[in-house]
Amino acid sequence: MKLGVLLNGVEMTGSPADSGIDLAGIAYDSRKAGKGDLFVAVRGEHVDGHAFAADAVRRGAAAVVYDNPQARQELAATGAALVLVPDSRRALALLSANLYEQPSEKLEVIGITGTNGKTTTSYLIKSILEAWGRKAGLIGTIQYMVGDEVFEADHTTPEALEFQAMLRKMVDAGCSHVVSEISSHALAQGRVEGTVFGTAVFTNLTRDHLDFHKTMDEYFDAKERLFRDLLRSGGSSVINYDDVWGRRLMARVPAETVITYGLETGADIMAADINNAFDGLRFTMVSRGGRYDVVSSLVGLPNVYNILAAAGAAAAIGAPWNVILEGVRGAGPVKGRFEKIDAGQSFLAVVDYAHTEDALERLIYTARGLTEGKVITVFGCGGDRDRGKRPRMGAIATKLSDFVVMTTDNPRSEDPLEILMEIEKGAVRRNYLIEPDRQAAIRRAVLMADDSDVVLVAGKGHEQYQETAGRRIAFSDRAVLEEAIHRLSEKK
Repeated sequence: MKLGVLLNGVEMTGSPADSGIDLAGIAYDSRKAGKGDLFVAVRGEHVDGHAFAADAVRRGAAAVVYDNPQARQELAATGAALVLVPDSRRALALLSANLYEQPSEKLEVIGITGTNGKTTTSYLIKSILEAWGRKAGLIGTIQYMVGDEVFEADHTTPEALEFQAMLRKMVDAGCSHVVSEISSHALAQGRVEGTVFGTAVFTNLTRDHLDFHKTMDEYFDAKERLFRDLLRSGGSSVINYDDVWGRRLMARVPAETVITYGLETGADIMAADINNAFDGLRFTMVSRGGRYDVVSSLVGLPNVYNILAAAGAAAAIGAPWNVILEGVRGAGPVKGRFEKIDAGQSFLAVVDYAHTEDALERLIYTARGLTEGKVITVFGCGGDRDRGKRPRMGAIATKLSDFVVMTTDNPRSEDPLEILMEIEKGAVRRNYLIEPDRQAAIRRAVLMADDSDVVLVAGKGHEQYQETAGRRIAFSDRAVLEEAIHRLSEKK
């Protein structure tokens, strides 16, 4: 593809020396650069791509896009065609969309953003689309799916080049719709620039990622970009009416495009007569005079919100209500999201991805509603992330649980014991113990459980690793929990 074609719509500082040069592809990692590629020098949190541009050229790159004017002299020495832009990250997204021939324009793209609920909502929407006879793709935290074909997910929202490549794959596979989780990091870093969204969903906003965004206002501003800058004219915003940040968002988007959902009177789509049981949810969904009986295998109030969000998104693109109900009914539990582990034990065991204070609080409340026994919670906090939430989560866990086992959860480069000390500072009761070994922590929780109790293992959910000291070690909460239950059975 000609450099000039790739640069269509990309803001530049001056004109490239040779817009007619033929290029084979795009790379932003010099190790992946090949003959005739365009290398985009992106500045990250820890690594500056400008430092690797010469290496990319040595590997065959014929042109370089960069945003640091001070690097021009050094880059000129490589002999590659140079393109100076104000923002390499944004340029990468637009270049990628051009390379793959604007795939989002050939799809109905539904983007979901928010702190909690994105993954389950995405699977619900995909189930509704399939009940409607549509072939749908999915991009999210657990995996990427093109119809029934599954790809491993490295990020909730891939880098721009991989994101556009995945959309192109969906177009080529005959997908008509795609449901994508859109993280705040992706929005702040411009990974989805150049993507046309037809529907945008806002689930909620609670404290998370403040190691990256610094303040809640910055975190919200990143989320708002999906609705303000990336939603096509006439597209629909589906917003949680009960969330204070959702109300703030409603005031900033055109009223005629908004569909609200929630439990509070005034929402366009509401839930009433909620029956939450171990085997699932039953409630009445009320929308614009219509009343619809919802049956779902999902459990807990958070999933009522997820169902309402999915219904709002499906209604926005014209899905009939009977199809929406069928899709919700057919959607099974999502891996690592209130995932019930049944290994023949007499108590309820659950693995959940809850890793924020709000998600942990909702998880424990959900468990409380399912049992008259004890709630035993195992959790930790990640290293190299927002430290402010650690004592808050310690307070919530000890306040709402009968007993808590504080343990590690991806300590990364930090000392696990120091993380645990910060969690412990928030404890409001002495109903806890500290066990740095996560496997041992899960085993101890299982040993405490009696009939009708609930053991909650929170934080990692679907993850298959423990990240510590620069290494990823294989670890599965589900597998360890099942093994602990089997060991308990053998002792009996």
